Amino acid sequence: MDWGLKNRLSKTISPKTGKTVMLAVDHGYFQGPTTGLKNPKEDLPKLLPYADSLFITRGILRNCIDANTNVPIFLRVSGGTSILGELSNEDITTSMKEALRLNSVGVGMSVFVGAKNEDRTISNLGRLVNEAEDVGMPVLAITAVGKDMVRDARYLGLASRICAEMGAHIVKTYYCEKDFDKVVEGCPVPIVIAGGKKIPEKDALQMASNAIRDGAVGVDMGRNIFQSDNPIGMIKAINAIVHKNVSVKEAFDIYKNEK
Repeated sequence: MDWGLKNRLSKTISPKTGKTVMLAVDHGYFQGPTTGLKNPKEDLPKLLPYADSLFITRGILRNCIDANTNVPIFLRVSGGTSILGELSNEDITTSMKEALRLNSVGVGMSVFVGAKNEDRTISNLGRLVNEAEDVGMPVLAITAVGKDMVRDARYLGLASRICAEMGAHIVKTYYCEKDFDKVVEGCPVPIVIAGGKKIPEKDALQMASNAIRDGAVGVDMGRNIFQSDNPIGMIKAINAIVHKNVSVKEAFDIYKNEK
């Protein structure tokens, strides 16, 4: 792994803890205005100090994030579909030149294993890795489940391994209660978990704790932070679990005390 790629990864995955809290705020690229992110320019600045990196689209980055921020940027570079259409109908929509222009520390895209356009999204990942390796840019591959994919260890393990085989440097996948450690074991690159749909805060903290216990290096969480009734408390609590290995009870107290 080249020095530049290692250096960019170190800005997201902490060299001190080997862990990361990525804040996912890219939802609008297929959902449009999203609860908790309807006004990103106002909703995001309060959360940035507690994120190791921000997973975001170029449009929201340019228009809603202060260029003086020191939060590393992971740029979503895939899209082309919406919640009204076929979710797997994605292509690469943002160039590597653009990622460099925006001073990104990494790029990310979705791969839809088992969905209608599986072959195209996997091939897109391969092409993205080719371009990224040329400039020392880490690639985050997201095992998107579409509308119908089952979220069990067999499927998530398959999708995660395929992403790693295609050259992804980090894989984002969902947590499953049974055998998630086997998903991690079968994936030779670091795994971060997606937060998924909004669930009760204590359940989200438990999920993050379980994932770290089972070998994930962190989270790339969005809705379970910015849709919380206490977003700052929630991201602080997630941070404490990921980087300080506190208990779920201690993390939940952090969340409540911030109120």
